[in-house]
Amino acid sequence: MFNPETLIRKGLPKGHFKDVAVRSLLGGLTYLVVIIAALLFGKIIIDGAPVLFKAEAPFVDFNFLTAKNETLHVFDDATGKRHQLPASAYNDYLLKHEGATIYNEQTYSYSGGGILGPIVGTALLTIGSMVLALFFGISAAIYLSEYAKQSPFIHAVRLAILNLAGIPSIVFGLFGFSVFVLAVPIITVTPSDRSLLTIPIFIGNAVISFQGWNSSLMAGCATLACMILPVIITASEESLRAVPQGFRDASLAMGATRWQTIRKCVLPFSLPGILTSSLLAITRVAGETAPIMFTAAVAAKDDLPWQGLKNPFEILSSQVQALPYHIYTLAAKIPSSEYTQRAQYGSVFVFLVLVAMLSLGSMILRAKLRAKLKW
Repeated sequence: MFNPETLIRKGLPKGHFKDVAVRSLLGGLTYLVVIIAALLFGKIIIDGAPVLFKAEAPFVDFNFLTAKNETLHVFDDATGKRHQLPASAYNDYLLKHEGATIYNEQTYSYSGGGILGPIVGTALLTIGSMVLALFFGISAAIYLSEYAKQSPFIHAVRLAILNLAGIPSIVFGLFGFSVFVLAVPIITVTPSDRSLLTIPIFIGNAVISFQGWNSSLMAGCATLACMILPVIITASEESLRAVPQGFRDASLAMGATRWQTIRKCVLPFSLPGILTSSLLAITRVAGETAPIMFTAAVAAKDDLPWQGLKNPFEILSSQVQALPYHIYTLAAKIPSSEYTQRAQYGSVFVFLVLVAMLSLGSMILRAKLRAKLKW
């Protein structure tokens, strides 16, 4: 005879302690990651914030953000007062106190002045690489999602894209150096001695010379764009596929062409997902050191990229400073001291703030687009 009491478990359910143990383990690991991140960010903020912020008005050391990077001179004057002056201020001090004796002089490379050059270089590299990567990445994603027929070749292409996403950045740096710096073809009338091949084009003395772009902003942007292409292609393709097929069918039924359907009905609704991939790409591009070290970055540069140029396009062929490479130089190439640590933590703190601002801006834009597109 049916007994309802047999359906009621008495005491704790079976496996209760195992469930509690698993939940505690997963929760503990999660909070451990949060604690480690908080300690890391806390260390950067505690040591880096005093470099940028001051106790008196205007409360922000704008000179650190707007001055060029220089060598720091530390010395004592005849009265025993210790001075810490960047190279330009140090030269002015010597002119003003001509003949004065200085004592205990020490110099620290890249530790004086500000970080305007690295900030500008990082911005140019990020913007240039994102423009290239978004153009080629979204174009490839549209083709793979909307035009390409399923075949073994297309599956192989997708697999290759996924594999590219796992290649270390140092490999992309070597690739960029060997291709964009040394071998990519350019049109010139004076080919370099190291040109791999020259092909005449019968227009004056111009030839196509496979000599590369040298170490330049253009080579750095192209290398970084190649590095983030897999992320943008994969995420953009998934975003395009997430748009309901009914949108496409309705548009085609109304007489629209395939491209009109993609441009008017598919792309607008996939933009939030594409922006998500862009957010991931921006944070990776801004923090890379190895690729730009081989292709674009220079430790010290007296002028900003656009200064001293005859036309604006020459900026593409000039080398730039970058915050990740600047931080690497301070940490690995310069003997550590209280003066270099100030520059190190100040640069890291500014870099952290810039990346946070880029990420926050992308998330706000993505949220606004999602609020407008409801389906």
